[in-house]
Amino acid sequence: MASKSICLYFQVHQPTRLRLYRFFDIGKDSHYYDDFANRTILRRVAQKCYLPMNQLMLELVNRYKGKFKIAYSISGSALEQFQRFAPEVIDSFRALAATGKVEFLAETYNHSLASLGSESEFRHQVAKHSAKIEELFGVKPVSFRNTELIYSNGIGEMVYDMGYKTILTEGARHIMGWRSPNYVYAGETQPKLKVLLRNYTLSDDIAFRFTGNNVTASGYVDWMKENAKDGDVVNLFMDYETFGEHQAAETGIFEFMRALPDAVLKDGTFGFATPAEVAKKYKPVSGIDVEDPISWADEERDLTAWLGNELQREAFGKVYAMTEKLSIVNDPDLWEDFGHLQESDHFYYMCTKFFSDGEVHKYFNPYDTPYEAFINYMNVISDFQIRLDEKRAAMDVKETAHNELEGKKKNG
Repeated sequence: MASKSICLYFQVHQPTRLRLYRFFDIGKDSHYYDDFANRTILRRVAQKCYLPMNQLMLELVNRYKGKFKIAYSISGSALEQFQRFAPEVIDSFRALAATGKVEFLAETYNHSLASLGSESEFRHQVAKHSAKIEELFGVKPVSFRNTELIYSNGIGEMVYDMGYKTILTEGARHIMGWRSPNYVYAGETQPKLKVLLRNYTLSDDIAFRFTGNNVTASGYVDWMKENAKDGDVVNLFMDYETFGEHQAAETGIFEFMRALPDAVLKDGTFGFATPAEVAKKYKPVSGIDVEDPISWADEERDLTAWLGNELQREAFGKVYAMTEKLSIVNDPDLWEDFGHLQESDHFYYMCTKFFSDGEVHKYFNPYDTPYEAFINYMNVISDFQIRLDEKRAAMDVKETAHNELEGKKKNG
């Protein structure tokens, strides 16, 4: 039996893209979404990535009789689009869930930055996401993955308090120092929380450098063995869209994944394990202290992809400032839009980083400039604020009328 493990985890997310929302739409038209783009992109990625990859993963799980195991986190925003535009993708994930060898992780429902903006909203979204996973796939998540692997000591404490004993994050160089990501760690301020760290070198060899490196399955196993000489687990965390979308089928990315389990299991150094299994199998070697939040984005592995400039911070502050009033009004339609307006992608589109990571940001950005993204988003927020204020005012009028009526009854 292999003493070391490979933990293979995929992030699945599609944003709810906003339509071109002009200043003159504010107060007149409250449909915010580009339904055509959302449907077109979702269907394209389903055909290029989700459906063929899910079929391949199912074949591998069955072929190796449970020795090949994987994990997914699928945002609620993606699940809603699957249900609306490509229900066959939901069916293919259900087939994977039925094997019992696939772990589904909990996360924020809307792939949001709520862990940084509102603890109450963060808890609400995590609970909503867990319920959705259980409803669709019949399993209750036990491990947690925050949006973009964002993590800090404080976030770890909240996650543990919600009942999750394992969390995934980035093995960022500036918090690791000389230590290796190939071990299980514990939260510094919540030592009962087990922390799994992404091996970004080996993960990015597939996600970003696959074509240029001419990666083969056997060669990749050799790289893992060399990298994890003194470790327990290699955590390979990446976007699912790597397969067929970011790395086209013509690159051989599917053939690589088809060959990888055989190369791993024949070598015998590693076995495959889900995050929950890794956390159960290995004891933490030490605590990991993360005072300032980290993520898996860009060279800095911090929050600057979403909150690195004044535009992003203004938009972020504006949306989360409405949380308390929303809780008072408690309108389902407003809550639904509020969730979609929190998606981290909206803030990512406003990023002004044009150096080492600039091309990455441009690839995912439907706007020509960060300023366009900001103006469009803030126009939507302005309309949303009007709707929220009108609902609150209507509640005040109703409450005043009720109090006057009760007063007349009392005096009358």
